[in-house]
Amino acid sequence: MDRTRTLLVAVSAAVVVGGCSNGGKATSGPAAGAGSAPASSASSASSASPTAAAYRPRIEPAQFSARVTNRYFPLKPGTTLAYDGTRDGKPQHGEMVVTAETRMIMGVPCVVVRDTVTSNGALVEQTTDWYAQSAAGDVWYFGEDTKEYTNGVVSSTKGSWEAGVDGAQPGIIMKGAPKVGAGYRQEYRPGEAEDMAKVLRFDSSIKVPAGTYRLILVTEDSDPLNPDKLDRKYFAPGVGLVYTERAGTGHREELSLVKKTQS
Repeated sequence: MDRTRTLLVAVSAAVVVGGCSNGGKATSGPAAGAGSAPASSASSASSASPTAAAYRPRIEPAQFSARVTNRYFPLKPGTTLAYDGTRDGKPQHGEMVVTAETRMIMGVPCVVVRDTVTSNGALVEQTTDWYAQSAAGDVWYFGEDTKEYTNGVVSSTKGSWEAGVDGAQPGIIMKGAPKVGAGYRQEYRPGEAEDMAKVLRFDSSIKVPAGTYRLILVTEDSDPLNPDKLDRKYFAPGVGLVYTERAGTGHREELSLVKKTQS
């Protein structure tokens, strides 16, 4: 699934983030990484293996919670984040809502997150995602129900998957203690959803329309099923994803955080 268009972000009020200006075009921040990885214990669940044939993480439901408080990927119920950007030169808008709902998958309670993407006001995609946090602070991704639209009608559900169904396995969307150079599998359904991620660096800051954020974690996402796809994502502590850009070939796309609300 194209994770650039599925907005994987949320806000946690428990962490203070610097936001000192509004407006302005997103930038990638300083080229060199300033700042360091946050302290956290190692995951008690199996981390993702880069070898698909051997990938079968051990999931112990008692070690998971639907309360996601990861520093770089918090999911606080009632949060709505809005993004603006472009895809192949066309305006694109996305909104993500962290609900108070939960869903049991593989015996694990997962928080339900809903994303909507529009282009020029027309519905492009709606996705429901399921996440849970391990005792070590890793945020695990247990699947998604995604629908793409053409002229208001569902045109594709490709990329949908649920852990434990049709050979699909959960992956890690954000490590509790991300380290530069570390790679991990984000999702796995053979031939359908096989996205990977790698921690590139820590930047000192980034400016987007929603404000200026510091101690930025930069990751690179790839998809073995689509070798031309390569996305760079910028995460702020206490917020989550604040900026993403397509770095590979194919579609040109970028999205920036423009607004956060909490109900």
